Amino acid sequence: MSFNLTRDGSGGGFENVFIPGDSDLNNSSRPIQDEEIQRCRDNDIEPVEFFVAQDALTVVVNNEADFIDEISLEDLRTIWSPDTAPELWSDVNPDWPDEPFDLYGPASTSGTYDYFIEAVIGETEADQDIREDFEGTEEDDLIAQGVQGNQYAFGYLPFAYYTNNPDSVKALSLSEGGSDPVEPSLEGAQSGNYPLARPLFFYGHMGKIQEKNHLQEFLEYYINEAAEDYIAQDIGYVPSSQDMVDANLENLEAAIAGEYEFEPISTR
Repeated sequence: MSFNLTRDGSGGGFENVFIPGDSDLNNSSRPIQDEEIQRCRDNDIEPVEFFVAQDALTVVVNNEADFIDEISLEDLRTIWSPDTAPELWSDVNPDWPDEPFDLYGPASTSGTYDYFIEAVIGETEADQDIREDFEGTEEDDLIAQGVQGNQYAFGYLPFAYYTNNPDSVKALSLSEGGSDPVEPSLEGAQSGNYPLARPLFFYGHMGKIQEKNHLQEFLEYYINEAAEDYIAQDIGYVPSSQDMVDANLENLEAAIAGEYEFEPISTR
């Protein structure tokens, strides 16, 4: 038996393989969108949601950036919004240097990109979601490398990739609405105290789950394995709780029976 794996961002995975019906599963670092659900159903696909882990999206700067150790979500929005798009660090905070930003982040096909826009940028007056003058990539390690290479660089990436590059870049503590800054950590992601704590998912094609015994067995293994300690120690995500495991197994059972119906988060 062989398996075909493709590597893309969350949005790219939905667009290119899952919605057309060419894949059984799609990992996603954001919830599936209403428009994607409808397009799945237009193709006779019922997406089955599995919430498996949590992440602390991490804002990073160069190790030589001794002028900054923390930042607010409000300043993050100022830096990345197309409505403001400051050119110099000092345009945001006069205590910061008169040096241009060198910005790095995920590409627009990434779920991390989508999450960042929703959590930080919000709605803008411009015709774009985020300023365009940044280096976008699907390779999170390249974000860390880009920030490492310029004293005035600035970027964001999943906590797991920061922990894989802990000596190459510096993580900033985050504050929101005047709150005390919080360092990125798995504990902060799990508790929700960290401002950019986010859930991680994968989605299954219910019809293919019904048809394929090996897929059912793999999903049961995947769901249970997501609760193991090495998910935190070796990968850098908050593992599934027992409640998450139980809920995911219920979703799997319903999908196998053909009785699962996706319910948007907003209605739960």
